[in-house]
Amino acid sequence: MNHLRLSHHPRRRIAVRCALLIAPLAVGLAACQGDGNPLAAPPHEAAAQVAFAAASGGKADPAKPLQVSVKHDGSRITDVTATDGAGRFVRGELSSDGLRWHSTSPLAAGSHYTVRVSTEDSDGHPGRKVVVFDTSSAQAGLHVTFGPNAGTYGVGQPITAALNRPVKDRAARASVESSLVVTSTPQAAPGSWYWVDDRTLHYRPQTYWPAHAKIVVRSTLSGVKVQSGVLGGADKPLTLHTGDRIEAITNAATDHMTFKDNGKVVKTLPVTTGKPGFDTRNGLKVVLAKESFVQMKSQSIGIAAGSSDSYDLPVYWATRVTWSGEYVHAAPWSEGSQGSANVSHGCTGMSTENAKWFFDHVRQGDIVNVINSKGPRMTPFDNGFGDWNLSWAQWQKGSALNAPAKGTQAGAKTAATAPARLRPETA
Repeated sequence: MNHLRLSHHPRRRIAVRCALLIAPLAVGLAACQGDGNPLAAPPHEAAAQVAFAAASGGKADPAKPLQVSVKHDGSRITDVTATDGAGRFVRGELSSDGLRWHSTSPLAAGSHYTVRVSTEDSDGHPGRKVVVFDTSSAQAGLHVTFGPNAGTYGVGQPITAALNRPVKDRAARASVESSLVVTSTPQAAPGSWYWVDDRTLHYRPQTYWPAHAKIVVRSTLSGVKVQSGVLGGADKPLTLHTGDRIEAITNAATDHMTFKDNGKVVKTLPVTTGKPGFDTRNGLKVVLAKESFVQMKSQSIGIAAGSSDSYDLPVYWATRVTWSGEYVHAAPWSEGSQGSANVSHGCTGMSTENAKWFFDHVRQGDIVNVINSKGPRMTPFDNGFGDWNLSWAQWQKGSALNAPAKGTQAGAKTAATAPARLRPETA
């Protein structure tokens, strides 16, 4: 399972447990899955249950808190996740009765937000509501917000750029892209931007970032004419640093994880991955967040209580790698199968001791690679940072500065994407 979340108070987590098991208002956390299993059935649409504070004129006032509530019909909110276009989370608090949630950190002016709300009705059936909205601009013009937040990350962390208004014209996109400058020192790391949609770009090098590098991202859009009547504005640069090159390679065929630090194997850990029907996703993922404790419930993802696949367990040392609920976590109940069989619901499970060691030795942006699983391929953009699953040639096609492939649209996704199936945990 995986995540970055909002703060709820009191701290009440309803997250799906991955016996092996989160993008713009809430998704549920759960076990990982393959096609045709119970986890693939999405929760019901909870539009009739969930209410949001209305924004006049289609734009929300960034000076006012975001508010979410449910009807007093036995329903309650189990998760709320709000992110801006750069993937940064809005913190918030959930009332003790689960009926109301409000943001506790300010919204940014001229930004695009996605809010995912997960609910549970009186019978325990999960529901979901997703809302997108914009906040009113503090000033006219095109502005960009870079992500993630300043800090130290693993070498697999992509850079994100969120625009406060859509840019669809190819020439305008090229103007924007050429004004977003990324430098890496002391070792250069040539890379390229990819237009995920008309307001969101991702940047990555051809290979991973160098270890122990300083990365500076800045915009030179100020005063630049982007399109008719729209000039670029002045925006804050972003500085990141990278740590060691950490790579965790999980071989689902041998049920072992090889942990590498700067290319050197430092530990081999027995694990278990997804059993048939719940096969773990193949491919490159990056660490999204770490949770020392998560309560995982099968009902949150549509597995009925009392079924052979139901569960309600406290899970410790959970490292999230997808928004839909795939984690690397402690699974003491499956120690007898670790290293020899795949018995989880999609997550990578290991002993409590090994999960704590893994938790302590990884950071956001580190590489987690699953190989030889029968599960689907990790998608690039809709379920975490799967950017590295595109070849360099495919990645370059997402740039407005490169000629698009014949018959394709600039910025079009080059790999099939699947809807996020599970909802993120909240804190």
